Amino acid sequence: MIGLIAAVITFNLIAFKTNKRLTPNQIVHIWAFTIAFQQAFDIIIEFKYHGYWYFDKDIDWKGFIPHTILIPPVNMMFLNWYPFRKKRSKQIFYILLWSIGILVYEAITLLPEPWGYFNYGWWTLWHAAVIDPILFMILLQYYKWITKLEGQLQP
Repeated sequence: MIGLIAAVITFNLIAFKTNKRLTPNQIVHIWAFTIAFQQAFDIIIEFKYHGYWYFDKDIDWKGFIPHTILIPPVNMMFLNWYPFRKKRSKQIFYILLWSIGILVYEAITLLPEPWGYFNYGWWTLWHAAVIDPILFMILLQYYKWITKLEGQLQP
């Protein structure tokens, strides 16, 4: 639990203190999208197939924290620093760099409690290595869609 609380505080502080791109409306959209998308994914992988879980396999209040306030600030940081106006190669490199960072963080969360809080069933870091860049691309498309709806794409 210590690792989770430290991560939540750190990620949220960094995300909100360094934000220069995302409007309050976009932040609300990103948080809502992230929570909804994570819930949909986790209902299948975590709860139905027991690929991974937070803390233990049962649904409990401790698991509410990583399902709601851990990932949205990470997505805020990813979008805030994304090189939208740069060459495609720099954008691909950025996604790969973030994917590696997420994999390193995920490996740390696998440590025993109190530092770790994530557990694997059949899921592995290789599954995450394949899916993370896809999830970042989905997030980017969602962000572009909401900014288009707003009539602006922040550089």
